[in-house]
Amino acid sequence: MQSLLILIDTVLRLYMWCLIIAVAMSWLIHFNIMNTHNRAVYMIYDFFFKITEPVLGRIRRFLPNLGGIDISPVVAILIIVFARNLLWEYGSRLG
Repeated sequence: MQSLLILIDTVLRLYMWCLIIAVAMSWLIHFNIMNTHNRAVYMIYDFFFKITEPVLGRIRRFLPNLGGIDISPVVAILIIVFARNLLWEYGSRLG
């Protein structure tokens, strides 16, 4: 049972880092520090966009419109942190 908890925790932690990288890359692209005309940059950004957008899109449906500010990554990270804490709290009771 402990191995399953560690696997789930690792997957959640990796997804949280993917969210952080996707947000950082979007800022760098927006401020013209990175250019998507570079094929490697485009492929990396596209990968992170495709794995984070399904979750962020669902969260955006429930958030109010704040103009140009997107807080869906913050909400997603808070949900992941909560899920990881809940996982270890209830996982420690089982084992």
